[in-house]
Amino acid sequence: MDRTKRTPRWIALLLLLWFLPPPPATAADRFEGRYFRGQGDAEYLRLLDICGRMFYPDPEFQNVSMLYSPAWNGFVEGPTWGAWWIQNSYGPTYAALPFLTEPYTTFLQNSQDLWFSQMGDGKRKGEKNWVAPDGCLCDAAAPGLIYYKQGDGRIDIHDWGMEFTAAGVVLQSELLLVSRDRGALRHYLPLLERSVEFIESRRDPRNNLFLVGPAGNLLAPSFAGWKQPDGTFRPAYLTGLSVTHIAALDRMIELETMAGESRKADRYRALRDSARRGLRAMTTEEGYLIKSLDPDGTRHGVFGAPRHGYLEAVCNHDAIAFHVADDEQAGKIFRVLSSIRGLRPNDLILTNYPGLDDMYTGDREWLWSFGTWVNGGHWTTCEARMILAYYRLGAFEDARRSFRKMLGYARQFRMDNPLVDFGNRVYQPKQPINCVYDNWGSPAAMIRGLFEYFYRADHLELRPHIPPGITRLEQRFPIRFGSKSLYLSTTGQGPVTAVVLNGKAWRHFDSRSVTLPYSQLPDRTRLQILLGNASATRPEKEKRESPAPPLPAPKDPLWDRFSSLPESSRLPVSFFQRVENFERLMKKRGPSESYEGSHARIILATLAAMQLRHKLQSEQKLPPLPEVASQTAADRSYPEAAVRLGKGLQKVLESYAGTPDRGRRQILALWEEAGRMASSGKYQP
Repeated sequence: MDRTKRTPRWIALLLLLWFLPPPPATAADRFEGRYFRGQGDAEYLRLLDICGRMFYPDPEFQNVSMLYSPAWNGFVEGPTWGAWWIQNSYGPTYAALPFLTEPYTTFLQNSQDLWFSQMGDGKRKGEKNWVAPDGCLCDAAAPGLIYYKQGDGRIDIHDWGMEFTAAGVVLQSELLLVSRDRGALRHYLPLLERSVEFIESRRDPRNNLFLVGPAGNLLAPSFAGWKQPDGTFRPAYLTGLSVTHIAALDRMIELETMAGESRKADRYRALRDSARRGLRAMTTEEGYLIKSLDPDGTRHGVFGAPRHGYLEAVCNHDAIAFHVADDEQAGKIFRVLSSIRGLRPNDLILTNYPGLDDMYTGDREWLWSFGTWVNGGHWTTCEARMILAYYRLGAFEDARRSFRKMLGYARQFRMDNPLVDFGNRVYQPKQPINCVYDNWGSPAAMIRGLFEYFYRADHLELRPHIPPGITRLEQRFPIRFGSKSLYLSTTGQGPVTAVVLNGKAWRHFDSRSVTLPYSQLPDRTRLQILLGNASATRPEKEKRESPAPPLPAPKDPLWDRFSSLPESSRLPVSFFQRVENFERLMKKRGPSESYEGSHARIILATLAAMQLRHKLQSEQKLPPLPEVASQTAADRSYPEAAVRLGKGLQKVLESYAGTPDRGRRQILALWEEAGRMASSGKYQP
C-alpha cells in the first residue's frame, strides 16, 4: 500500500518523534556490537554480530578472506580443494551478495569468471576430454581446468552439469542486479542467455518439466535418473532443475528489463510461468515437492512410500528460499519438513531422510552410506538456503539453533564441509584445522534473512523478518544497491507501519515490505523501518571505526609468527610497510573506495587481527584449541592469509605496467611510491 494519503500533521508528528532521544534501555536488554546493535534478545543480537565478524579479519574466528587465492585473485573452496564449485558456493554467495563490498566483490567475480570464461561452447575440451554443449557451466573450475560434469562417482554415465548451470545463472544474475554495473551487464548477459538456452534444451513441451540424466542435479551425484531393466539409467524429470531454473529466470527477467530488452524479458517470463505450471506434477497432496518423476510415472521422494519413500530436502527448502513456492505452499512444505525429526537430528538440515534407495550405487561404501555425503549428509551451502526459509516463515528459533551448531565448529577452527555423521562430525578430521567456503553460508543467511532483499531492474524491495525478541535492530554496515549504500534499522515488532529515510517520511511501503526505487535514493541512505506501534527515534550517534593500529616495529614479536612459514611463503616486514603506505596514499590521492585500496586494507586488517589475537592469548582471554597441532595451525593461518593477500595484491598491481588505462597507471605509480617510502623508512602523510 502506498501511504500517500497521510496528513501533513501525521508527517510533522513523525518528524518530531524522529528527533526525540531513543527510549531508555537496561544493560540487560541492550547489545552493542561491531556489526549489529540493538535492544531485546541480546543473545540473538550477539549471534548476528558474530555472523558479521566472520566476514572480516577477526582475532577469534576464521574469516572469509582466509580463502583467498592469489592464483586468480579470488576465492578458493578451501586449502584442500583448489578450485571453485558452483554447488558449494551457491548458498553462501547468494546469501552474502547484498553486503559484500570490495575487495570481496572483485574476488568473487574473479572466481565466478572461472566458470564463464571456460563455459561449454561445443568445441572446448575440459577435464576428461569432455566437450560440453554450448552454454554448459560446470561442477568446478580453476585456471585451465573445468569439470563440465560431476567429477566424482561413475563419471562415465554422468550427464552434463544441468542444475550446476542453473545455479551459476542465479549467482551471476544476482551479482549483476546488486552491482547494476552496465559494462558487466553487457559482458555477462549474452553468456547467461546461452546458459538459459542450454537448460531449455531439456524441457519437455508436453509437461514443462526437464529431463536430466545421472548426476545432473545440484547436489550431485545423488540423482541417478530412470533405471532400466538392464541396469542402465535414462533421463528423468528432476524437480531441483525446475526450481533452480525458475529462480534463474526470475533474475534474467530483471536483467533483460534493465538492459532494455523487453521482448527477451517477456519470453523469459513465459518460460518461467510455464515451468511453474509444470511443477504441479511434482507436488504431493501435502504440498511438498518430490525429488523426481520417471517418464513411466514412478515418483521418487514421496515420504513414507514403500519404494523411494524418502523426503528430498534440497528442492523443497530451495523452493521456499527462492520464492518458487508461494506463501501457502511454502507453509505446507515447512510443516512437512518440521514434522520429520530425522531431517534435522542435530539442528542442521540433511539432504534427505531416510536414506536413498535409488542411487546408481549401493550404500555399503562409507562415502555413499546414509548420513555421510550426498545421501543424508549435511552441506552448509544447503543450510544457507534452509536458514533463508526459516526467516521467511518466521521460524527464528530454528535459525538460532542452526547457527549455534555451526558456531561450535567455528570456535574450534573446524569449518569443514560436508559434515558427516548426520552433521555431527567434520569430513577431514586428520587436518589440524578446516576452512571451507560452504560454512559461510550460515552467517551470510542469518544476515540476509533479516530483510531478504529482492533486487529488481529499477528498485530494491525489503521484507523485514526480525526475531520477535528484538525490539530495536541496527545494521552497522552498508547494504549494496548499485553505487548506493543503505544502512538499515528497525524499531518495534509486527507489520511495517512507517518508514523514515534520512530523516524524512517515506511512503513506498506496505505492511510487509518497503520499496526503494533506485533513482530516488541518495548515495548514502539511513532507513528506519517502524514495526507495529513503534515510534520513530533519533538515530544513535555512529561510533567512528577506529583505524587499524600502525604496523609494529620490525623487531616486534608479532613478526616472529611469520617465521613459522616456509621461507618461500614469507614476505619481509618492508613489504607490509609498503602496503600500509600504499593504503594511506590511496586514501589521500587515489580513487575513492577502489578495489586496490580495499585489498590493501584487508591485508592490514589481517595483521591487526593477528596482533589482537596474540594480545588476547597472552591475557588468557581466548580459550586454547584442544590439540596443540590445531592451535599451531590456527595461529599460523593469520600470517598465511596475510602473505597470500599480499602476494595477490602485488601481482595485480604489477600487471598494470604498460596498461593504457590512466586510472590503473595512477594506482601503479602510488604503489611504486609506497615502495620507495618503505625502502627509505619514511612516510609523508
